[in-house]
Amino acid sequence: MKTVEDYIQTIPDFPTKGIMFRDITTVLQDSEGFSLSVDGIVDMLEGVDFDLVAGSESRGFIFGAPVAYALKKGFIIVRKKGKLPRATISQEYDLEYGTATLEMHKDCIKPGQRVVIVDDLIATGGTTEAMVKMIEKLGGKVVKICFVIELAGLEGRKKLEGYDVESLVVYPGH
Repeated sequence: MKTVEDYIQTIPDFPTKGIMFRDITTVLQDSEGFSLSVDGIVDMLEGVDFDLVAGSESRGFIFGAPVAYALKKGFIIVRKKGKLPRATISQEYDLEYGTATLEMHKDCIKPGQRVVIVDDLIATGGTTEAMVKMIEKLGGKVVKICFVIELAGLEGRKKLEGYDVESLVVYPGH
């Protein structure tokens, strides 16, 4: 039987020399690969008490929404600055060269609600750390963080110490 890792294609030297790019589109384009990914995250959440799933633009939407649907939970979208129509809160985070800002609606989480974050990949952890800060600013509690792929060599877990973090596939490098 195949695993999620069997569907991930590795592209050497993309986008620059020395980088081993882990292409998730090959997982998504195959019904079995996509099902294995979503089902794997659903399995990670067995026994976890939570109210909502949060996913960031755009691949967090792709994996988080079907997980929320499968488990009959609400889904919170986290978007790039200026894309949400109602009142928002925002959080800036560091990129390799510069900064970016994420936003979520101010009314998407009620104090005390328990939230799971789902995303396709953890690299440096900046995007997820920004999401955690916003969820907690609204009074939510992050109870688990799930990824399809983890690039362990970039040490993103360090930014998420103290949180329950799990990945379907872990690559030791970056």
